[in-house]
Amino acid sequence: MKSQPLKTLTGFSLASAFLVAAALPAGAAEYKIDPTHSFIEFKTKHLGMSWLSGRFNTIDGTMFYDPAAGAAAQKVELTIDTASLDTNHAERDKHLRSADFFDVEKHPTATFVSTGYDGDENGGTLSGDLTLLGVTKPISFEITKLGEGDDPWGGYRAGFEGSYTLARKDFGMGYNLGPAAENVVVDLMIEAIKQ
Repeated sequence: MKSQPLKTLTGFSLASAFLVAAALPAGAAEYKIDPTHSFIEFKTKHLGMSWLSGRFNTIDGTMFYDPAAGAAAQKVELTIDTASLDTNHAERDKHLRSADFFDVEKHPTATFVSTGYDGDENGGTLSGDLTLLGVTKPISFEITKLGEGDDPWGGYRAGFEGSYTLARKDFGMGYNLGPAAENVVVDLMIEAIKQ
Protein backbone atom coordinates (compact mmCIF):
# COMPACT_ATOMS: atom_id res chain seq x y z
CA MET A 1 0.00 0.00 0.00
CA LYS A 2 1.24 3.45 -0.82
CA SER A 3 2.41 5.37 2.20
CA GLN A 4 0.67 8.70 2.72
CA PRO A 5 2.56 11.58 4.36
CA LEU A 6 0.48 13.32 7.01
CA LYS A 7 -0.14 16.96 6.38
CA THR A 8 0.60 18.38 9.81
CA LEU A 9 1.97 15.14 10.95
CA THR A 10 1.86 16.21 13.58
CA GLY A 11 2.33 12.74 14.89
CA PHE A 12 3.32 9.28 15.87
CA SER A 13 1.30 7.86 18.76
CA LEU A 14 -0.31 4.59 19.50
CA ALA A 15 -2.36 4.19 22.82
CA SER A 16 -3.62 1.96 25.58
CA ALA A 17 -6.95 3.43 26.54
CA PHE A 18 -10.08 1.33 25.99
CA LEU A 19 -13.32 2.56 24.45
CA VAL A 20 -16.45 3.11 26.49
CA ALA A 21 -18.98 0.62 25.15
CA ALA A 22 -21.92 2.89 25.89
CA ALA A 23 -20.63 5.41 23.36
CA LEU A 24 -20.72 2.88 20.54
CA PRO A 25 -23.59 2.27 18.17
CA ALA A 26 -25.66 -0.83 18.84
CA GLY A 27 -24.30 -3.85 17.00
CA ALA A 28 -20.64 -2.81 16.92
CA ALA A 29 -18.62 -5.89 17.81
CA GLU A 30 -15.51 -5.76 19.95
CA TYR A 31 -12.35 -7.29 18.49
CA LYS A 32 -9.15 -7.95 20.40
CA ILE A 33 -5.97 -7.34 18.44
CA ASP A 34 -4.02 -10.59 18.05
CA PRO A 35 -0.42 -9.63 18.94
CA THR A 36 1.03 -12.80 17.40
CA HIS A 37 -0.51 -12.06 13.98
CA SER A 38 -0.25 -8.27 14.00
CA PHE A 39 2.81 -6.25 13.08
CA ILE A 40 3.93 -2.64 13.37
CA GLU A 41 7.04 -2.05 11.32
CA PHE A 42 9.02 1.10 10.64
CA LYS A 43 11.72 2.20 8.23
CA THR A 44 13.79 5.27 7.54
CA LYS A 45 16.50 6.10 5.05
CA HIS A 46 20.06 5.19 6.02
CA LEU A 47 22.45 7.84 4.67
CA GLY A 48 20.10 8.27 1.73
CA MET A 49 21.42 5.01 0.27
CA SER A 50 19.21 2.27 1.67
CA TRP A 51 16.57 1.58 4.33
CA LEU A 52 17.02 0.87 8.01
CA SER A 53 14.02 -1.09 9.24
CA GLY A 54 12.65 -2.50 12.46
CA ARG A 55 9.51 -3.49 14.29
CA PHE A 56 7.82 -3.38 17.67
CA ASN A 57 7.46 -6.86 19.11
CA THR A 58 4.83 -6.08 21.77
CA ILE A 59 1.51 -4.44 20.87
CA ASP A 60 -1.97 -4.56 22.35
CA GLY A 61 -5.36 -3.06 21.62
CA THR A 62 -8.98 -3.33 20.66
CA MET A 63 -11.22 -2.31 17.84
CA PHE A 64 -14.97 -2.04 17.44
CA TYR A 65 -15.95 -3.05 13.96
CA ASP A 66 -19.33 -3.46 12.30
CA PRO A 67 -19.34 -3.05 8.51
CA ALA A 68 -23.14 -2.89 8.46
CA ALA A 69 -23.27 0.00 10.90
CA GLY A 70 -21.36 2.58 8.86
CA ALA A 71 -18.30 4.64 9.58
CA ALA A 72 -19.41 5.74 13.05
CA ALA A 73 -19.12 2.20 14.38
CA GLN A 74 -15.45 1.72 13.48
CA LYS A 75 -13.15 2.46 16.41
CA VAL A 76 -9.54 1.50 17.15
CA GLU A 77 -7.26 1.78 20.17
CA LEU A 78 -3.69 0.56 20.03
CA THR A 79 -0.78 0.50 22.47
CA ILE A 80 2.86 -0.14 21.63
CA ASP A 81 5.53 -1.15 24.13
CA THR A 82 8.31 1.11 22.85
CA ALA A 83 11.02 -0.91 24.63
CA SER A 84 10.08 -3.87 22.43
CA LEU A 85 11.59 -2.21 19.34
CA ASP A 86 13.81 -4.54 17.38
CA THR A 87 16.12 -3.64 14.48
CA ASN A 88 18.16 -6.86 14.65
CA HIS A 89 21.17 -5.05 16.17
CA ALA A 90 21.53 -4.92 19.98
CA GLU A 91 23.67 -1.78 20.22
CA ARG A 92 21.46 0.16 17.83
CA ASP A 93 18.35 -0.95 19.73
CA LYS A 94 19.94 0.24 22.99
CA HIS A 95 20.55 3.65 21.42
CA LEU A 96 17.01 3.85 20.01
CA ARG A 97 15.61 3.13 23.50
CA SER A 98 17.66 5.99 24.97
CA ALA A 99 16.63 9.62 25.48
CA ASP A 100 18.02 10.43 22.01
CA PHE A 101 15.05 8.63 20.46
CA PHE A 102 12.19 6.78 22.21
CA ASP A 103 13.27 7.49 25.82
CA VAL A 104 11.55 4.30 26.95
CA GLU A 105 12.20 4.85 30.65
CA LYS A 106 10.10 8.02 30.65
CA HIS A 107 7.72 6.99 27.86
CA PRO A 108 7.24 3.20 27.91
CA THR A 109 4.28 3.25 25.52
CA ALA A 110 3.11 4.96 22.38
CA THR A 111 -0.62 5.00 21.68
CA PHE A 112 -3.19 5.58 18.96
CA VAL A 113 -6.88 6.28 19.67
CA SER A 114 -9.12 6.75 16.67
CA THR A 115 -11.43 9.75 16.46
CA GLY A 116 -13.11 9.15 13.09
CA TYR A 117 -13.35 7.00 10.00
CA ASP A 118 -14.31 7.99 6.47
CA GLY A 119 -14.84 4.99 4.23
CA ASP A 120 -16.70 1.73 3.86
CA GLU A 121 -16.20 -1.88 4.92
CA ASN A 122 -13.33 -2.32 2.47
CA GLY A 123 -11.24 0.64 3.53
CA GLY A 124 -10.97 4.36 3.93
CA THR A 125 -9.27 7.07 5.98
CA LEU A 126 -8.76 6.47 9.70
CA SER A 127 -8.16 9.53 11.87
CA GLY A 128 -7.05 9.64 15.48
CA ASP A 129 -4.70 10.93 18.14
CA LEU A 130 -1.16 9.60 18.16
CA THR A 131 0.91 9.95 21.32
CA LEU A 132 4.67 9.53 21.28
CA LEU A 133 7.25 10.85 23.76
CA GLY A 134 4.40 12.52 25.66
CA VAL A 135 3.31 14.53 22.60
CA THR A 136 -0.18 13.95 21.19
CA LYS A 137 -1.05 14.99 17.65
CA PRO A 138 -3.91 14.23 15.25
CA ILE A 139 -3.09 12.03 12.26
CA SER A 140 -4.97 10.47 9.34
CA PHE A 141 -3.96 7.58 7.11
CA GLU A 142 -5.44 5.15 4.63
CA ILE A 143 -6.42 1.63 5.69
CA THR A 144 -7.56 -1.36 3.66
CA LYS A 145 -9.41 -4.46 4.82
CA LEU A 146 -7.50 -7.58 3.83
CA GLY A 147 -10.22 -10.05 4.78
CA GLU A 148 -12.46 -11.44 7.48
CA GLY A 149 -14.02 -14.76 8.40
CA ASP A 150 -13.92 -17.86 10.56
CA ASP A 151 -10.57 -19.17 11.74
CA PRO A 152 -9.63 -22.85 12.34
CA TRP A 153 -9.96 -22.47 16.13
CA GLY A 154 -13.63 -21.50 16.26
CA GLY A 155 -13.10 -17.76 16.27
CA TYR A 156 -13.87 -14.97 13.83
CA ARG A 157 -11.14 -12.62 12.60
CA ALA A 158 -10.70 -9.47 10.54
CA GLY A 159 -7.47 -8.12 9.10
CA PHE A 160 -6.43 -4.63 7.98
CA GLU A 161 -3.34 -2.84 6.74
CA GLY A 162 -2.35 0.80 6.74
CA SER A 163 0.67 3.04 6.32
CA TYR A 164 1.66 6.56 7.24
CA THR A 165 4.75 8.74 7.33
CA LEU A 166 5.72 10.71 10.41
CA ALA A 167 8.20 13.49 10.94
CA ARG A 168 10.40 12.66 13.95
CA LYS A 169 10.87 16.29 14.95
CA ASP A 170 7.10 16.73 15.37
CA PHE A 171 7.39 14.57 18.49
CA GLY A 172 10.62 16.05 19.77
CA MET A 173 12.82 13.27 18.38
CA GLY A 174 15.46 15.57 16.99
CA TYR A 175 18.62 13.45 17.09
CA ASN A 176 20.49 14.21 13.87
CA LEU A 177 20.56 11.26 11.48
CA GLY A 178 20.95 13.42 8.39
CA PRO A 179 18.27 14.94 6.16
CA ALA A 180 17.29 11.61 4.58
CA ALA A 181 16.15 10.22 7.95
CA GLU A 182 13.88 13.02 9.15
CA ASN A 183 10.78 10.99 8.27
CA VAL A 184 9.81 7.47 9.28
CA VAL A 185 7.39 5.24 7.37
CA VAL A 186 5.20 3.18 9.70
CA ASP A 187 3.36 0.13 8.32
CA LEU A 188 0.57 -1.53 10.29
CA MET A 189 -0.74 -5.04 9.62
CA ILE A 190 -3.47 -5.73 12.14
CA GLU A 191 -5.40 -8.96 12.71
CA ALA A 192 -8.09 -8.98 15.38
CA ILE A 193 -10.34 -11.62 16.94
CA LYS A 194 -14.04 -11.03 17.59
CA GLN A 195 -14.89 -11.28 21.26
